Amino acid sequence: MAHKGADRTAELTAWYAELNRCGQKQEYEKAIKLAGRILHHFPKEVKAYQCRVVSFMLEDKFEEALAAIVKDKEKAETVTFERAYCEYRLNRTEDALATLRSVQDPDVRTKELLAQVMYRLEDYEDCYELYKDLIKNTEDDFEAERCTNMAAVVAALQMWGVRDMDDAGLEEDSYEVCYNNACHQIGKGRLDAALEKLKKAEEYLRGDTDLTEEELEEELAIIRVQMGYILQRKGRTEEASQLYNLVQKNRPSDTGLGAVLSNNLVTINKDQNVFDSKRKMKSATGESVRTKLSSYQKKKIAVNQCLLHMHSNQGEQCLKQAGELLKEDPELLTCILISAAQHVKDKNLDKAVALIQEYAERHQDQQISLQLMKVQIYLSQGKVYAACDALKALGDLQYRPGMVSALVTLYMSQEDTTAASDVLIGAVNWYKKNKPKSPELTVLTQNNSAFQMKHGNPQVAAQMLEDQRKRNPKDPVILAQLISAYSHFDTAKAKEISKDLPPVSEIAKGVDVASLETTFSTLGPKYMKKTQKGETSPSSAGDAPLKKKKKKKKKGKLPKSNIEVGDLDAERWLPRRERSYFRGKRKDKRKDIGKGTQGAGIVAADLDASKPSPGGSSDPSSPRPGSSSSTPSAAASTASPQPGTGPRQQKPAQAQKKKKKKGSKW
Repeated sequence: MAHKGADRTAELTAWYAELNRCGQKQEYEKAIKLAGRILHHFPKEVKAYQCRVVSFMLEDKFEEALAAIVKDKEKAETVTFERAYCEYRLNRTEDALATLRSVQDPDVRTKELLAQVMYRLEDYEDCYELYKDLIKNTEDDFEAERCTNMAAVVAALQMWGVRDMDDAGLEEDSYEVCYNNACHQIGKGRLDAALEKLKKAEEYLRGDTDLTEEELEEELAIIRVQMGYILQRKGRTEEASQLYNLVQKNRPSDTGLGAVLSNNLVTINKDQNVFDSKRKMKSATGESVRTKLSSYQKKKIAVNQCLLHMHSNQGEQCLKQAGELLKEDPELLTCILISAAQHVKDKNLDKAVALIQEYAERHQDQQISLQLMKVQIYLSQGKVYAACDALKALGDLQYRPGMVSALVTLYMSQEDTTAASDVLIGAVNWYKKNKPKSPELTVLTQNNSAFQMKHGNPQVAAQMLEDQRKRNPKDPVILAQLISAYSHFDTAKAKEISKDLPPVSEIAKGVDVASLETTFSTLGPKYMKKTQKGETSPSSAGDAPLKKKKKKKKKGKLPKSNIEVGDLDAERWLPRRERSYFRGKRKDKRKDIGKGTQGAGIVAADLDASKPSPGGSSDPSSPRPGSSSSTPSAAASTASPQPGTGPRQQKPAQAQKKKKKKGSKW
């Protein structure tokens, strides 16, 4: 029996030696089979169990590794870290967190994995504190990786609005740290500084000789997309689009990066090229990319998908997805706006207003923006008075100068001067009661008085100006406006207060008369010409004044009753075309020759030889073709016109056409 036990020990030792050689040669498939053989013959061998689990992990067979761990619960406690890592890689992040939290005394690798899990779960605050502890209390070969991860956590805290973070002060000796610091600057809103850091990261990458061309393009892709995002934020969409298309052409293997890229291209397209946007949005919302994106990114992509549904006239899908987003985040104002816009597009104005009103009741701090949204909806439908009521529903905010200006403009667009006047008077009275010393009261009073004067209410204007004069008794502008107002209905009062005007000598004090004369040309060139014509300038010969040029008098037309003997035309009072000697231009004479039927310009009765003398009873008949050239009367009629026929009715006789001889082709 002792001999048999020694043989089994030797056999186990040989298997372990073979297992060690498999690990050194990275023959993990063979190691998995060998470890399984050991466990078959020696079920309690923990080392073989651990080697089998790790070999599965090194072959990226995390499902098999986790199954092997779960199967043997006795030995599972020895591979707690491996179990948590498998769960992390299988995107079972919550399970990984629970496994790591169960470790009583975590070592360095457990803490680092815990920090990675927290980062994926977006628990950036605890992740940041954990990395601070690791960097402070650990010194090994992985310090550079920890610094990179620390920079990523700081950037995430800043970018996603969790906390305002200062620069971590990490040395930018690698492109990863430069990239993460650039993201931190983006979160700060310093886009130019972020762009410079991204360029520095690109220089680091291009200087790395260990990277192949394919690896270099993969690493450059994320930097280019981030550059495109910055350019897009700065309004340089054409340059951003070029960078995005360059990355898309190379087809990056990172699905998360591809989703961000597709989403950004959709935002550039907006409501144009909708079919291309749909294709890109489909790749940005697939199940394979959900674990690669942060919740902030997924929310932005979902909002853009809602907008795309609205632009592509898919109203039901737009409202459905917006409703789902509101269930996940009831505070998301963007979804409220999208839903309201879709209701307006569907002509459901009441639903849009009710949706905004419901949200406004829960968010009193956003009353102004929400009410202005309602105003915009009403105005888009031409409901001006409803828009004015929405502005008045803001309470005391309606008395702000901007709101007062908007209300007056809207009422005047409907030519409702009474309502506009009430708005101005109400605003002035509110400031008198609540803020009597504010500068807004002066501005509103001045504008109110000017409005009342313009629309025929000088009494109201005078009352406003009197109140203003009490606050500024020495203001000459207010006094002048007050005199102008009283002059419309109480001239005695106007004369009385006009005595308070400063004397002319005081008003003209400090006025340079010479400068006024030199700038006289500003009154206009026409006025200057008139004044210069009357002035005399000394001539070259002496002080004699210039002689005025005499204008030549044009000869007027003689009246019709003129009987002076002279070479006058008796037909001078007739239009030129009706005079007896008018022949017209050559082109006019020849214009109609050869057109129409033969003899069209000659009276038919003169061409008919069979026509009886006047007083006969037969009806005239139309001439037959060619008859006009064979009758003596036709020839006579063409040679001598009928008495009373004017020159315009006379047309030359048309020449006869020569008959062609038969049988001759020439």
